[in-house]
Formats: sequence, C-alpha cells, structure tokens
Amino acid sequence: MATGTEPSPPTGDSTGVHDASRAAIGPRHLRTDRWWLAPAVTAAGLLAFVVYSTWRAFANADYYHAPYVSPFYSPCLADNCAPMRHGPNADVFGSWWGLSPALLILIFPLGFRLTCYYYRKAYYRGFWASPPACAVAEPHRKYSGETRFPLVLQNVHRYFFYFAVVVAGILTYDTALSFRDEHYRWGHMGLGSLLFLINIALIWTYTLSCHSCRHIIGGRLRHFSKHPVRYRLWGWVGKLNERHMLLAWASLISVALADFYVYLLSTGAFDDPRFF
Repeated sequence: MATGTEPSPPTGDSTGVHDASRAAIGPRHLRTDRWWLAPAVTAAGLLAFVVYSTWRAFANADYYHAPYVSPFYSPCLADNCAPMRHGPNADVFGSWWGLSPALLILIFPLGFRLTCYYYRKAYYRGFWASPPACAVAEPHRKYSGETRFPLVLQNVHRYFFYFAVVVAGILTYDTALSFRDEHYRWGHMGLGSLLFLINIALIWTYTLSCHSCRHIIGGRLRHFSKHPVRYRLWGWVGKLNERHMLLAWASLISVALADFYVYLLSTGAFDDPRFF
C-alpha cells in the first residue's frame, strides 16, 4: 500500500531530506515559526565579537591604565608590553617580538571557546547552517561530523580547558590588583574594579560549567558512593552546566566590556569613578 512516504528515486542533486534514502516529503521542513531568527542573531553576535576582538588584539595600544589591564593582554609576555607595576607582565618574549603581545595569549582563551561544545553548536548553525535549526535540513551534500580534518581538532577542547583555568587564575590576580588607585595604593575601589569582579565571576562560572570540567571531576567514576566529595563537586558543576549557554554569552560580553572600559580610560575618554 502506498503511503506517500516511499523513498524518492535518486537524483543528481538529492541531499538532506530529499536524499534517496529519506522519506518522500516535499517541503524541506514543516516549521512555520521564524526558525531562522536564532541562528541569524547568533551569527551576528559572534561576528561582532570577532571583529571587535581582532581590532583590539592587533591594536597593540590602550590596554593598560593603572591599575587596570585589559583581559585581552593579560598576561603580557613580550618586551614591548606597557610597564605595569606588580602587574601580569614578564619579558618572556624579547625585543624580537614586534607584534601585539595579545597574540601570544589570546590563542588560549579563544581556543577554549572555539572548541567549546556550546560554541560549536552556535557557529555550526549560525555560519555553516549545519543544521540551521531543529527539524530544518542542512543544505550540505555530505556530513562527516568531527571525524575528519580540520574538525577532528575540536577534540583538543579538554586540553584548552587546562590553559583556560590558568588564564582565569591570572585574570583573578588582575582583579585583585584593580583594588588599587592610579598610584598603586591599596584599599580603593573604582567602577573598573566592579566590572572586573563581574567579569572574573562570569569567566570562572563559564569555565567550570564546561563539559570537560564535569567529565574530569566525575566522568570516570564507577561508584559515586565511594567518592562523596567528587560526587558533590560533580553535582555543583552539573548545575552550572545547565546554564552553560547563558554563561558562555554573558562571559563573552563581560570580557569585551572590561577591555573596552580599559580602552576608554587609556584614551582619556573619562576618569574612572571611585567608590572609595
């Protein structure tokens, strides 16, 4: 008996839902809502951050205003870094390094985000339409997942996690240094200190909500009852993991705002308001 869903005869350009092995349904999808809005907004947001971070990374200027250092340039590991008193700077790369010092460190937090499970979903859908939305077929002829080069490199995410923890620790140090005034005297708090506090809180919660972190803590345990501390930590990370998408976007925005705030101070746009 014909059901109207028998496989359609193969054609030269059959892909996705029109592949010969799929049900013979005419429309490419049956969704009537604005399914394209979410991937479009995602692509716009990620593109805006890429443009902004690229500009700031190659600017090599206006990234330090005592006591604040931009998170894009911390730690500053080149000879051409701005002098920072007790700041996160070290002359690891000598005078031969003539490019922006941000290029030496941004590879680690950006690599962590680029290979993040949520961000993969975001830019796969937003930029590659793979697939663009749930129940909407992707336009590509073939799909190999992350089993081939270059996408197989996404599996290094767990290693970028370790670097991300180190970077978060350094940014925590920067946040502590922000409780000084422009003369490096302790016991002061400005608007920048508050922004740095919010930023580091979001960075830590985003980092710890990572799927790799959850797996490291409890993924290989056979008996949770024998590891009560790790089980409790695994539960806490699991709670954070439920909000991984929200934390990913919030921390992305906060790190850009922290950098932009330092840029405004460094260029003399205004003075840092002090609470005490």
